Amino acid sequence: MSTATGDTRPNWRERLVALRYTPALLRLVWQTSPGLLGATVVLRLIRSVLPVGILWVAKLIIDAIVAARETQAGFGALQNLVLLEIALVVGAEFLSRASQLVDTVLSDLFGNHVSVRIMEHAATLDLAQLENPASNDLMERARRSATGRIGVLTHLLGVGEGSITLVAISTALLAFNPWLLLLLSLAVVPSFLGEVRFSAKQYNLIFQWTQQRRRLDYLRLLAASVDTAKEVKVFGLASWLTHQFRRLSHRWHTENRRLAVRRAVASSGLSLIATAGYYGAYVLIIIGTIAGSITLGSLTFLAMSFARGRETVQLLLSTLGSIYDESLYTRDLFAFLETKPTICSRPTARTVPYPMREGIVFEDVGFRYPGRDMWALRYASFHLRVGERIAIVGENGSGKTTLTRLLTRLYDPTEGRVLLDGIDLREYELASLRRAFSVMFQDYVRYDLRFNENIAVGSITDMRAYLESSQANGYAPAEMQTASEKSRAAQLLQKLPARWQQMLGKRFDEGIDLSVGEWQKVALARAYLRDANVFILDEPTASLDARAEYELFRGFSELIDGRSAVLVSHRFSTVRTADRILVLNGGAIVEQGTHNELVDSRGLYAELFAMQASSYR
Repeated sequence: MSTATGDTRPNWRERLVALRYTPALLRLVWQTSPGLLGATVVLRLIRSVLPVGILWVAKLIIDAIVAARETQAGFGALQNLVLLEIALVVGAEFLSRASQLVDTVLSDLFGNHVSVRIMEHAATLDLAQLENPASNDLMERARRSATGRIGVLTHLLGVGEGSITLVAISTALLAFNPWLLLLLSLAVVPSFLGEVRFSAKQYNLIFQWTQQRRRLDYLRLLAASVDTAKEVKVFGLASWLTHQFRRLSHRWHTENRRLAVRRAVASSGLSLIATAGYYGAYVLIIIGTIAGSITLGSLTFLAMSFARGRETVQLLLSTLGSIYDESLYTRDLFAFLETKPTICSRPTARTVPYPMREGIVFEDVGFRYPGRDMWALRYASFHLRVGERIAIVGENGSGKTTLTRLLTRLYDPTEGRVLLDGIDLREYELASLRRAFSVMFQDYVRYDLRFNENIAVGSITDMRAYLESSQANGYAPAEMQTASEKSRAAQLLQKLPARWQQMLGKRFDEGIDLSVGEWQKVALARAYLRDANVFILDEPTASLDARAEYELFRGFSELIDGRSAVLVSHRFSTVRTADRILVLNGGAIVEQGTHNELVDSRGLYAELFAMQASSYR
């Protein structure tokens, strides 16, 4: 992981190193649209020579006026010069508008392109990386960098454009008086150094506040979200959440304002140096004019050129400072994109066999979560045979969820091995391995999507063509209908006006929210849709009523049809139907057997079963 993920601020060396990401950013822009990038480069090249041409024509006009008054000559040449200047000014304005248009379109496309890259890359990262706060901070800064990072390109092109303009102006100033160039440099360098210093301070402030700004976003979401509205109202949380937001946002405002005031005061002082340099040059030009070495037209040209040169240099130095500033944010973007997952497919990875022949074996598996000393699972050994249904029970924190995460290779064991048909899971191609499992997690997602989309995400590779077809409006494929019937989600169609196309949730127009039990039926249908080797159901009946639970398990054996299943549940009425039950306690498998065997053994399972059974008497 990059140093950007840490809690320390970047030092000067890291800030300079951040500039190395500029070529990579240019490649990203090129990938976005070569045509638009080429267009903006050409437009800026043409724009760069127009300011000097306009100033030179203005000089010629003034000298022509003076000559015409002295010689009483005609004004024909003067008219042509005026028309030429008008053409140059109009052309410059047109090119400026065209360049802004191209930059705007390119910026929008680039923002979309980078957002897609971030989404694609986030999908490759390990669950441990996504759950890590430092990684979340980096991903948050990368997301914020997705919009506006085209500014680096704009600034670079601006530097190129301004440099060409400055070379032409500097050549003219040098020809008339070399001291003008020295004064020009003295007028702008102090301001540039001040901008660089305060740009770095601004980034440091934002860097330090990454977590607090995420907390501000979270507080805003809690206080104004349909998902939390019920508890916020019932528990009277609105005032407390608002107070927390107001207090934290005030601290951010205070620190940001303090830095802004310091920046404004310093900039004001440095601007006095720039003003002194400008008027020093102006005095030199006036002296030359009085002495007769400079014509009135040249006076105008030099004065305007110096002013334009001063503005150009200030713009260039400020732009270079902005590039430096932007590169810090760009560094965050590429630091995220360069983050490598530790769980990935090996070059020689093999495809998971379908169907399985031998099943899955845990061999003395132990696991510790990153950054923790305590073992979440230790010395776990068991064999899940083909077609076998095992249940996993235990109190909260006993390691049930950890075991299912290792089974699907969301994590790799700290010690021991997990084998599928005698081969370590790490030897299989990761996507192939994930397709071998169908999982309904306890904290399943309630997608604010259509009813058929909510189910189709369980096997999106197979269902994608159906979802993108125009026929998806009126029907569902046979496999989706079967999964919906097995999970009892098909019963919901009677209450959905748009049936399969009904939008679920309250986030979008015409959406219908479901009860907790109804959402669980949809999540079960999602799991059943996948034609997998192993079904993993984490608390599949936690929100179902007794009748729905009975109907669910009555057809469960038919559903798995010779495939393996893992049930994680607190309901003993559910787990007693399993072929074998694993009892976890403190991260270890302390008992295993059938329901009757475990009850007869009078161990932990018998104790928990008796406690639960007593509540029904």
